[in-house]
Formats: sequence, structure tokens, C-alpha cells
Amino acid sequence: MSASDSGHDSAVTLTLVQGDITEQTVDAVVNAANSSLLGGGGVDGAIHRHGGPEILAACRALRASHYGRGLATGAAVATTAGRLPARWVIHTVGPVYAESEDRSDLLASCYRESLRVADKLSARTVAFPAISAGIYGWPLEDAARIAVETVRDTNTAVEEVRFVLFDERAYAAFTAQVH
Repeated sequence: MSASDSGHDSAVTLTLVQGDITEQTVDAVVNAANSSLLGGGGVDGAIHRHGGPEILAACRALRASHYGRGLATGAAVATTAGRLPARWVIHTVGPVYAESEDRSDLLASCYRESLRVADKLSARTVAFPAISAGIYGWPLEDAARIAVETVRDTNTAVEEVRFVLFDERAYAAFTAQVH
């Protein structure tokens, strides 16, 4: 299943796929990482498991050199993709949803910063998960809106952004935003 957005002025093509982000053949896969960069659950755990020890080794090197306290929420950094069918993994830390505080700027920053890193790598195809919409509790429809609006509004040389959505509900929420 996929849908493309060809009716928008943006140079980037938005594609939706229901499936496993670790199986996407793209230049860069975005990891919804935790700030430690050392793996975790959900997308983060899957990327580390399928990518192999090279990703964890690269993350440990980042921790030792620049990110001793971890990666800040909304920031992004790249490593090798190890055994994934991609060239790089771009790790970004999504915000935990809080009803009492509008943190949507931090969620938008995950997409903007990931695209900025992709541009530095000359990546032309990037696969994103629904950042913060899992264990971090962000309401799916709002997470989809922020993701699609931010990607559309970001000036990037990336040619295709592929939102890889784990289940039917996430796919439907993103489809509603793309069309």
C-alpha cells in the first residue's frame, strides 16, 4: 500500500507505506531514538536489532565524543545503518506528549533537523516513522499533522520522504493529512 502526494508545490514527494521501517531501501532511515542513543523499545529497538552491532558501536562513539549527556529532544544525528538496506540512520529524539504543555515545536524540530542532517549527507530518500506517536503518547492524528506539515514546509534537497507506518490506524491518520 502506498500513496503519493503529487498535487503540492513542494519538490519533495511524500509516500506512505504500511510496513516495517527496517525493510525500507532508502538512503536514510530515521530512528525515533531515546536520548541515550543506546537502543530501546519500539522503532528504536527494531532498528538496533535489524541493523546490528555497527549502529550501537557508532552511537557509543557519538556518546563518547559529542553527546556524553545524550541527544537533546528535537535534535538529530546520523550513524551508519549497519545491516539495514539503507546507507544511514538518522537518530532523533521525539518529545513525550504532555497535555499540560504544547511541545509541538519539539516534534516539528525532529522532522526539520532530520531533513537538515539528510541534506548534509546528500540523502535523496528518507524513511520516517510516526515520531512520538507510540510509547511517547502523542495523539496519532496530531502527530501525523505535525509530521506532514513540517516536511512540506521544510526547504530540503530530499526528493522522497517515505512515512513508514506500522499499522492500519497510523496509515489512515497520515493518509488523511497527505490528501
